[in-house]
Order: sequence, then structure tokens, then C-alpha cells
Amino acid sequence: MEIEAPSSHAPDKNYKLNKTMKKTLIILNCVMLGLGNCGGPLIQRLYFIKGGKRIWLSCWLQTAGWPFLLFPLLISYAYRRSKQGSTTKLWSVQPRLFLSCAFIGVLTGVDDYLAANGVSRLPVTTSALVIATQLAFTAGFAFLLVKQKFTPFIINSIFLLSVGAVVLAFHSSTDRPAHESNLQYYTGFFMTLGASALYGFVLPLMELTCRKSKQVITYSLVMEMQLVISFFATAFCTIGMLINHDFMAIAREARAYELGQSKYYVTLVVSAFLWQFFFLGAIGVTFLVSALLSGIVIATLLPVTESLAVLFFHERFPVEKGISLTLSLWGFFSYFYGELREIKKKKKEAELLSISST
Repeated sequence: MEIEAPSSHAPDKNYKLNKTMKKTLIILNCVMLGLGNCGGPLIQRLYFIKGGKRIWLSCWLQTAGWPFLLFPLLISYAYRRSKQGSTTKLWSVQPRLFLSCAFIGVLTGVDDYLAANGVSRLPVTTSALVIATQLAFTAGFAFLLVKQKFTPFIINSIFLLSVGAVVLAFHSSTDRPAHESNLQYYTGFFMTLGASALYGFVLPLMELTCRKSKQVITYSLVMEMQLVISFFATAFCTIGMLINHDFMAIAREARAYELGQSKYYVTLVVSAFLWQFFFLGAIGVTFLVSALLSGIVIATLLPVTESLAVLFFHERFPVEKGISLTLSLWGFFSYFYGELREIKKKKKEAELLSISST
């Protein structure tokens, strides 16, 4: 499964899939991304509202499913071996790239901790909207790290998403759960905002890492990079769990879980599985088609997450959240419409350059 990634480094050989197989994989990755993007936050919230209290355990689960990545990696290796022969390498990540991914993994672990704290204190409808501000942070850090150009559409998107977050902040007095104080609510709000900002930094950092890498960036290599990132994020969270004695408390927490002991463990496993669906789906869509399509899928699913939270958890959805959701979607569409315009503009410039050179 050696699919060339969008990169300035072109591989010597590119073993492309036929059109039918490629379309099948695109659909499959979109489905995985959708399940992870909607299901991950919902299951994570379910853990907390039904009696779960372990923050480090919750953030650990976001990347602890990294062994699931071994299956597509083995399939990819078998496919490449059938094409390249016995010289095919099982592992492609070189030491320099490995260290970069390890560092990003630690940052991801910190991000998971901040996000888990937010989900433990905020309704899903609120946390999902706060996470929507990630696009603004991604644009800002992309400008600093990879010289992302700011268009009027990006500026408009940043403004709209920022206003949407402010609307939610002013809404805290009626949105916070009954058992929480304003301090706890604001702590969750700003931790979620911090998680959004940090992941907004991680994404451009990943892009910079790929640009600086001297290796050919393929779909298989990206899965290996994600495995390294998830492993070190899990290791970071494992240290937190050990310090906080979370492993020792799991059995006790399972016995007191409102849904029952067996469903407690099912919740943990499903949570880890869904988050890996999200990561693998996002990577798959990005490198089978583009990062733009991956972002569009995530943005499109925001209202689905909101609706599911209201349906399953009976969360309130007052006017303020409706305004924030509208501003967030407006911001998303503004950003992606601007990106589509830029892509078309660059395509026309390339065509004109090609004509003039002939």
C-alpha cells in the first residue's frame, strides 16, 4: 500500500492502487474518521458522567490504541514486499525523524491531558465548539512555522471562531453542570482552549517535520510516524497514571461504575478504538486525497457531534450555543472556501507557466 504523499520529495517508484481500490480506501477512511470524530468525544464524556473520575486514564486512552496501527502497517508491508521483493524494509522511520516524532508525541500527550480535563468538566456540545477554535491556532502557527499566507478568508475564519468561543465563555453561568462551580467550569473551558491551541501548534509542526525530512513521505511512513507519536504520547500519560495511582484504581472504579463493571471495561476499550479510528482516518484521507478533504470531513461532522450529544446525554442547546455553532461553521466554510480558491489560483498559474514555457 505504497501511496505517494503530497510532498516535494518524489519516490523513485510509486506503486499506485487501481481506481476501484483507491475509492474504496477513501470511503473506508472517511467512515473511520467520521466514527472517531463523533464517537471519541461522546464515549470519553460517557466515562465521566457515569462515574469515571480518572483524568490521566481518560487521556491515556486517546492514544493507547496505537497497537491497532500494527495491522494496517503489516498489510502495507505485505503489499510492498509483493512488489519490491525481499529487500523491503519492515520499518522506514530513520533516527532523526524518529526523535522529531517522539517530541511531537510528548506534546500530544500534554494535549490529551488538557482535552481530557476539559471533557470531564464541560458538556460535549460546549467542548466540541471550543475545539473548533483549533483552526484559528493552526493558521497562526502555520504562518510562523511554515510561512502560511494569510488570506482574507483565513482572517475572517479566525475572527468568527474567536467570537464563537467568547460567546460560550459568557454563557458559562447557565451551561455548567449543577455539581460544578464557576471555577471548575472555567478551568475546563480554558483547558479545552489550551488543548485546541496546542494541537493547533502540533499540526503545523508535523507539516514542518515532513518538509524537513530527507525521507520520501509515503502513506506507510506516515502511519509509522503516527505509531511513534501515539507510543510516546501514551508513555507520557502512563507516567501520569503511575504517579496518580490510576492503574491501581481501575478495578475499584469499575465496581462503582453506574453501567456495571463489564460495561466499564467495554467503555475503555471502545474509547481507545474510536480515537485510533480518528487518527488513522485523518491520516488516510489526507494522504489518499488531501489534508483539505480531511479538514472538511471533520468540520462537516461538528453538527453531528452536537446533535448526538443532545440526543444521548440530553444536554441543553440554548440560543448561545446555536450562535456559537453558526459562527464556527461560518468560520470553517470561510477557511475552506478560501483554500479552494487558492488551489484553483495556483493551478491556473501552473497552467499559464506551462503554456508560456512551450
